[in-house]
Amino acid sequence: MQYLSTRGGGEPLPFCATVLTGLARDGGLFLPAAIPDVRDRLAAWSRLSYADLAYEIMRLYADDIPAPALRALVDRSYAVFRHPEVTPVVPVGNVHILELFHGPTLAFKDVALQFLGNLFAYVLAESGGELNIVAATSGDTGSAAIHGVRGRDRMRIFVLHPQGRVSPVQECQMTSVLDANVHNLAITGTFDDCQNIVKALFNDLAFRDRHHLGAVNSINWARVLAQITYYFYAAFRVMERTGARKVRFSVPTGNFGDIFAGYVACRMGLPCDRLVLATNENDILARFFNSGVYGTGQVVPTLSPSMDIQVASNFERYLYYRAGGDARPVVNWMELFQRTGKLELPAGDDVIRAGRGDTAATLATIRDYWANHRYLLDPHSAVGVHVAEQHLDANAPMICLATAHPAKFGDAILKATGEDLAHHPILDALATLPTRCVRLPAERAAIAEFVEKTIAEA
Repeated sequence: MQYLSTRGGGEPLPFCATVLTGLARDGGLFLPAAIPDVRDRLAAWSRLSYADLAYEIMRLYADDIPAPALRALVDRSYAVFRHPEVTPVVPVGNVHILELFHGPTLAFKDVALQFLGNLFAYVLAESGGELNIVAATSGDTGSAAIHGVRGRDRMRIFVLHPQGRVSPVQECQMTSVLDANVHNLAITGTFDDCQNIVKALFNDLAFRDRHHLGAVNSINWARVLAQITYYFYAAFRVMERTGARKVRFSVPTGNFGDIFAGYVACRMGLPCDRLVLATNENDILARFFNSGVYGTGQVVPTLSPSMDIQVASNFERYLYYRAGGDARPVVNWMELFQRTGKLELPAGDDVIRAGRGDTAATLATIRDYWANHRYLLDPHSAVGVHVAEQHLDANAPMICLATAHPAKFGDAILKATGEDLAHHPILDALATLPTRCVRLPAERAAIAEFVEKTIAEA
């Protein structure tokens, strides 16, 4: 399988080279040259375990890794999850909850980043190279990425998070990791500032090449690839349980990576008739799918901080398909957006519908699901469930992605229910751990200097 940039530049790359490159050198994002049609395999796939299904999907896209090595990578990545199904589906009221928080850091990012950490280690061992990972996080990506690469040879990781705009637990999960190859940077700005700095470093090709930069954010195609599996897995479990022939998914959305994995799954033949995009007050994506206008605003801090994003990196991948696989309109659209902060296309999509769940709706949903079903939702998942309830269909069961364990957002749970319900022993233990973090301004030069100096002193 060869990979192309959404902006049409450069030569096609095989999978492993794409993984190490992260962001295409022309500033675009990588996509496979073709998406396989798997409709003739669905019956056989429906009987597979999670790891077996992940292997079958990944080998379609990672065909430059020998089958035994890929199988070992998959098995190693999902052996660390605390549930035998990896991503179980639980019926709750009128919806089915896809629990994506049974990994090491209790967030959906583990599903992709455990695989990506092992994949990096494999590729670097084969090539003899090294990698300096620079990542931006709005909450959960940081801790999951750190867990995936901490203590590994040939790798360092620099994680930028917006100071004071992630939950205390999320911050502690990152900053309490003291391995020598882990560097946490608290940036005095928003997640979008962090993300823009990371992209600027990657677009400085001389800096990028000199320091062997690598990406773990969802700009890296391997992140999206690993998330495709749980859409198929959940659909198979729910269709078997209900007898339905198709399903729907509701996805709490910030950077458009998670729902884009579902979009690719649909293009592969996933039996799904709707992807419901759910945003909080930072609703640039919901506004686009409802109006056709993609325009930035001010970031609003909310109870669901991982979704407090105005510019969604993976949206460019969607635009590429919206342009029929023609990179030229994408380049024009991205240049217009860079210049004006706005672009406009005809509204509507055949698969994606969108809605918004504000703070009041988030708290009400958490409270209602605990009172009526004794099921505790974290605030991000609650946004998804709230919007899902507006798109129910008797013929297509709704699957809601639960993206984090509620204990990561104990203050929101307390505010919603009036009870201190959200705990997990792993998170409770963080309170007594020492931490390490460096505070830096939201300036590309300051981050570049820190990265350069740290590498030189290693």
